[in-house]
Formats: sequence, structure tokens, C-alpha cells
Amino acid sequence: MLAVPKDPAAVRQDVLASLVVFLVALPLCVGVAVASGVPAELGLITGIVGGLVVGFLPGSALQVSGPAAGLTVLVFEAVREFGLGMLGAIVLASGVLQIGLGLLRFGRWFRAISVAVVHGMLAGIGLVLIFGQLYTMAGVKQPGSGLGKVFGTPQLLGEIATSSTALTSFAVGLGTIAVLVGWKRLPARVQLVPAPLAAVALATAVTVIGGLDVASVQVQGLVEAIRPPAVDDLASLGSVAVLGTVLGFALIASAESLFSAAAVDRMHDGPRTHYDKELVAQGIGNTVCGVLGALPMTAVIVRSSANVQAGARTKASRILHGLWLLMFTALLPAAIGIIPLAALAGVLVHAGCKLIPVKELVSLWRGHRGELAILVTTAVAILATSMFEGVVLGLALAVAKSAWETSHVHVETRELTGGRIVVALSGNATFLRLPRILQALEELPGDRPVELDLSDVRHLDHACRAALENWAARHNPDGSEPVRLTGYPGSGDGATAPARVAG
Repeated sequence: MLAVPKDPAAVRQDVLASLVVFLVALPLCVGVAVASGVPAELGLITGIVGGLVVGFLPGSALQVSGPAAGLTVLVFEAVREFGLGMLGAIVLASGVLQIGLGLLRFGRWFRAISVAVVHGMLAGIGLVLIFGQLYTMAGVKQPGSGLGKVFGTPQLLGEIATSSTALTSFAVGLGTIAVLVGWKRLPARVQLVPAPLAAVALATAVTVIGGLDVASVQVQGLVEAIRPPAVDDLASLGSVAVLGTVLGFALIASAESLFSAAAVDRMHDGPRTHYDKELVAQGIGNTVCGVLGALPMTAVIVRSSANVQAGARTKASRILHGLWLLMFTALLPAAIGIIPLAALAGVLVHAGCKLIPVKELVSLWRGHRGELAILVTTAVAILATSMFEGVVLGLALAVAKSAWETSHVHVETRELTGGRIVVALSGNATFLRLPRILQALEELPGDRPVELDLSDVRHLDHACRAALENWAARHNPDGSEPVRLTGYPGSGDGATAPARVAG
């Protein structure tokens, strides 16, 4: 049930905050939908569900859900590959998967994902948004691949310079970005109007009053835009390619929502987010969006931070924002149809720039260049291939880096009286460190007694054990005293039995 605050001041704050969030969400819902290659109404439907469905559910009280720029690239690729009819089925399946993950209490594990991978994911999304929406700003059809968008930039600039239509459209987009960048420098009273709304409204006014030949948003009505998945669409979910997209939707939407929740928790002193419940809530929201054939949803940091900064006290603010979206879409659909596409593209270019973690790049370059390499590789892989493949590559690199850093091993060689040589290993002896270990062992003379002491080894994997036993068996080929293996768990000094593999 909706917890209505008893304090009239709190009620007033929630209502005012809901209006602020509505004004922020309106242009973003439309812009994300258009950039995703779907009707504008589908973005608004997702925003409405985020308010009127997810808004009531437990998890995070002040976090606001809706269509996010972070999934734009993945949705665009899915619609292009499988068709608009499959979008609802994919979102539905993703929502069910999120519910399952939440019920199995996987929510907390999303916080264990490498920060470098997350920043790389956001940077990759930002780059794809920037290079893709530059074409939309000019009213030019964009290439299909990420690299095609990058390498096609010179040709795009040439078309803008030679075509008055493209130049006019691009100027509208640049003007929108200029308003977004400069809005924070205006007086506080002016800033009461959210920057995205002001930028889009000004661009729309200039376009209409000036009679500019700029493409605008196409609208068909809220009810007409609803497209529940057909039986054939649901049957196609068994395809390997479709399942990969479902997994990508679920994982990326979940990670973005829970990272957003962590950020929102740092902004206020109210109740903390319950991550598993929030994951279930996001899953229910995406299930409803899938049934309606709408865009996937995540918790959106832009709207959530606006909600907190506007003084929201309870979840009533996010619920009311969904109600305002519904009323606007139902009562004033014609207002959406005059919004220039170039202005929405400008909003998304600005959002893409904000997704690139410039401050983190500088700090990582100074102290953690391995993490920087993961971040850059993830971002470039997303730009060159796809969202899912780039994130998987980033996660693989993060795991490999962690394994390399934790598999430290120290090799110490001591010569005792009588010519005996003792080689002591300590740390984690894994296959990653085998080249170094074997190099040190193979440099030992073959005509002297050798003792290999493993008593200080915390972990010995199978590959390393087999390599050490093989080296011990062949080190003294002339038949002199064999290598003594000591320190194996469960065996006394001087034992030559194979070591027990730790773990």
C-alpha cells in the first residue's frame, strides 16, 4: 500500500518532487524510445509502469524507474535483429529472469562486479550514444555498426557542411546541448525548471516559430502503441541468439538499477535499499513492460537524484510522477508530435558525454593502470561489437587480473652445509606462476641433493602439482639422490608422495 505521509509539509514535498521528476522524465522517455528505434509512446509506457507499478513495490523508496539510455544500444540491436514484435517477449523474459534472481537472493552479488567493468560499460554506452545520435542530430541515417558510426564521422561532417537541411537540424541539436551545458550557470530560480525540459521546450519553440524544416517525433497514440507479444514471439525465445539478448537485458538492467540504488542511498538519510527486493521489483516492472510490448526499464540515476534533490520523503513522489506521465500522454499526445528529433538527439548526446567517467580515467591512470586497461577494453569492445560481448570481455579480464594478482608465489633458494640445496615456495602456487617457478627450478644444478619445501604454500593447484612432480622425477638424470619433496599436507618431512591440492 502507498504510505502517505501524515505531515502536510511532507505531502507537499512529495507532490512537488513528483512534478520535478515528471518534467525530467518526459523528454528522456521520448528520447530513449526514438534512439532505440521504437515509437515514442513505448518509452512513455515504460516510464508510466516505472511509476505506477514499481513505485508501489518495496526495495528503494526514493529510486525512480523508467527507460534508460544505458539500454538504448542493446534495444536498438535487438529490434534490428529480431523485429519490434519480439521486443515485448524479450523484455518479458528478462523480467521473469530478474524476479528469479531476486528470489534466489542474487541482488547482493551484483555489487561484486568490478567497478572498472561498470565504468567501461557506461563509457561504451556513452560512446555509442554520442556517435549514433550525431547522425540523428543532422537528420542523416546512421550506419549499423559502432565502428561504422565512428569512421563515418568525416562523411557526416561533409554532409552537414554541404546540406542546408542537415545543417539546420544539426544546429538545433547543438543549441539543445548548449542549453543543457549552460543551464547550471543561470540563477537558481530559473533552474527550478529541469534542464532537459527547458532545452527541449526551447528547441521546439524555435523550430515551430521559425518554421524550420526539421524532422519531428511521430506519434500514434498510447493505446495504439501497445503491442503484446504474440504466441510465435514467445515460442522464439528458445533461440540461442534471443536467449543471449534476454540475458544481456536482465544482467545490464539489474546491474544499472542496483548501482543506481547504491548511489541514491548515499544521497539521503532515509531507509536503505533492500537489493533483493529491488531486483524483484525491477523484474515485475519489466514483466509488465514486456506484456505491453514496451521498452525495458531500469532505475535511472538522473530521475532518482532529481527526486532526492527535490526533497521527496516517501515513494509517493515516484508514484505520482507516473500518474503525471499517464495524464500528459493521454490528454496531450499532440504536444509530443511537435518535438524535433534533433533536440532529443542533443539530450542523448549530452547524456552520453556524462556517462564517460573522465575523473575516474585520470585517477586510474595515476594509480591503477590495470583497472584502466579493463575499463578502456570494455568500452572499445562495446563500441566495436555489442553491449553483451563487451561486458563479458570486461568481466573475463577482471577475473583474469584478480587471479593473476592473488596468485603471488615466492621462490627462495638456500644452500646448506654438505652441498644440499633447499628451495622453499610460499604463497599461492598456480598455473599462472608456473613459468617463474620452473625457471628457478631448472636453473638448479643436477648433481646436488635438492629439497623442495612446500610447507608455506597456501594453495597448490593441479597443474602446478603435476609440473613440480614431473620436474622432481627428471631433475637428476644420472641416478643420484632424488629430489626430496617436503611440506605436503598430511605427510611428514622427507615425504615423496604427491601433494594434496589445496581447495
